[in-house]
Amino acid sequence: MEAKYEPLFQPWKIGKVEIKNRVVMLPMEGTNMIQWEAKTGFVKGIEELYRDRKDQDVGLFIPGLIPLVSIVGQKWVYQHPEVFEPVKPIVREIHDSGAKIFFQISAGSGRSMLLPPLLRPFVKKGPLKALSSPFLMTKWWWSAPDDDEPNVWDPEVKMDHFTEKMIRRFVYAFGQTAKRCQEAGVDGVEIHAVHEGYLLDQFAMPYTNHRQDQYGGSLENRLRFACEIVREIKKVCGADFPVSLRYSVCSMTRGFNQGAVPGEAFTEVGRTMAESEQAIRILEKAGYDMFNCDNGTYDAWYWAHPPVYAPLNMNLEYVAHIKKFTTKPVVCAGRMQPDAAAEAIAAGRIDAMGVGRQLLCDPAYITKIKEGRLEDVRPCIACHGACLPFNGLNGKGTDIDPMHVEMGRCVLNPWTNNEKKYSKAPAKAPKRIVVVGGGIGGMECAIQAAFRGHKVDLYEKSDRLGGVFNAAAAMSFKEKDKELLKWYERQLRNSGAAVRMNTEIDDLDQLDADAVVVATGAKPKSLPVPGAERAISATAFLNGEASVGDRVVVIGGGLTGCEIAYELALQGKHPAVVEMTPHLVGARGICMANSSMLRELLRFHQVPAYLSATVHSITDEGVLIDGLEGQQTIPADSVILSVGYTPDTRFAAQKGQPNVYFIGDCDKVGSLKTVVKQAYELVQQISYR
Repeated sequence: MEAKYEPLFQPWKIGKVEIKNRVVMLPMEGTNMIQWEAKTGFVKGIEELYRDRKDQDVGLFIPGLIPLVSIVGQKWVYQHPEVFEPVKPIVREIHDSGAKIFFQISAGSGRSMLLPPLLRPFVKKGPLKALSSPFLMTKWWWSAPDDDEPNVWDPEVKMDHFTEKMIRRFVYAFGQTAKRCQEAGVDGVEIHAVHEGYLLDQFAMPYTNHRQDQYGGSLENRLRFACEIVREIKKVCGADFPVSLRYSVCSMTRGFNQGAVPGEAFTEVGRTMAESEQAIRILEKAGYDMFNCDNGTYDAWYWAHPPVYAPLNMNLEYVAHIKKFTTKPVVCAGRMQPDAAAEAIAAGRIDAMGVGRQLLCDPAYITKIKEGRLEDVRPCIACHGACLPFNGLNGKGTDIDPMHVEMGRCVLNPWTNNEKKYSKAPAKAPKRIVVVGGGIGGMECAIQAAFRGHKVDLYEKSDRLGGVFNAAAAMSFKEKDKELLKWYERQLRNSGAAVRMNTEIDDLDQLDADAVVVATGAKPKSLPVPGAERAISATAFLNGEASVGDRVVVIGGGLTGCEIAYELALQGKHPAVVEMTPHLVGARGICMANSSMLRELLRFHQVPAYLSATVHSITDEGVLIDGLEGQQTIPADSVILSVGYTPDTRFAAQKGQPNVYFIGDCDKVGSLKTVVKQAYELVQQISYR
């Protein structure tokens, strides 16, 4: 281990509980041991997720949240001790590994409650709402500090009032639920949360709490609910039972559904740093033993779930500052990197590093740091594509059913949270497999097949592996994408697969193989408009094959087009975006944390967007569009087309042929998630049938 990482592996204490090192696996949706929302009970198979990680040098595990009360049927979790029984064996296994475990208990979402489409009519004011409660949506999930507070995901829907009587019931339930956790053998609990704009945070912040009772007004009153919870837990479980608080240092919020971006000067409507300095003292005095910290609210969601556009270690300076105002340990989360975390721990600026998605991507992440094998770490690229895929066609989640979205998975590691579905056993009958195409899908397929004992040949027509992902990784803020390409090349090199570069295959029938996998990708689309030849493709620009001037019109306001516009703005150029739909980055499957941050960055950099616009022609002067303001020309020195891809069909005639398989964009244009999953599952199919 490099000396600079040694601070990560020093013991520390939360109250009287000693933790073996300074690494905390953060709570994430999909890592819950107990689900208690629409579905209730122990999450079968979740023990495999923790078995993959319990011996991998994590000091403290905090699984995903446990709500106090169910959405459907109004069942209180503490009244069901039977659901805590199945967690005991995995808790014992975690203890046997030398690690500790806290359970996170949640007060719920308040105005951040996601809206399943079928339930939306029942939560809007009207007769259906009165008829539905408590069978479809209990009042505990559908109330907030203020009357008529707008829901984050659908502002037209207003929240009910969380009464003092409800608060007293919740405080009692927190104590009883913590007792159930203690009886199950966990080492402490974490309260969810004065953080991220959840219910307790809504009570704590001035823009979401205008109450006139003892829970509103002064800072002490706004924190009263959170303080009563920890006092109740200490009364029920004992003074030495540790209680952590998930805590946002600052809200980073400009208003309802308006977040600030790093470096922006703005007026904070939520928790300012000055108020946070007072708040953390009040919360410590109430009895909290640790603060698990980052920033943000659901109105600025990307601070708590940093996407690729967020700086590495983006919350570190805020958390390091707030540590000056508490004697209790603080954990810092938010794209934390081990070198920065170790340096901050050694300097006493924070006490531990919080790690979430990177441990979904690579269970052995911390072990690899300890063993000096950082180049073998599969890097999390902060895509949220499988761990938190909450987004709808309008850039919000209003058409997403949260009860049927798989979370806690990983785009780059399909094994995560699918341990019962897949196998890592050697192939039953090793075969000779030829992979045509060295993009991400082809490399994933070759690596997985070689790992299971197949003889693999991979053919790539160019002198560079990675395919179109090279263009995707080219932007300045895609440092982890670049690391991923290096990781794939290293894994492929070490897999035993034979890699044949600068070799184009034009006849599949000539290949000597038991199975041929076609992974030749896709080609950029053009536009059937006059002057289209004046434009350059997004891939040509990103690969450095064409330069652009100062005024650049990007045609296509999807993910790639908006990323290109942001990259151009960072370069000091003056981009504009033309999009035919009413929304930027509106495609399904892109997490709101990613899409909303990208839109806010374009706002901050004053990038104009012409929505609901069609391109009429491209001329020497610029791009002629028909838009909301009629026909107009957008001046441009250069035009970039980012209007999607079409499959490479050179081998389309052989689809359906026995033992010939198509994966990725050459089959159907998809995403990184779809191509990695297809490659992974194809190898499973070939290996174990």
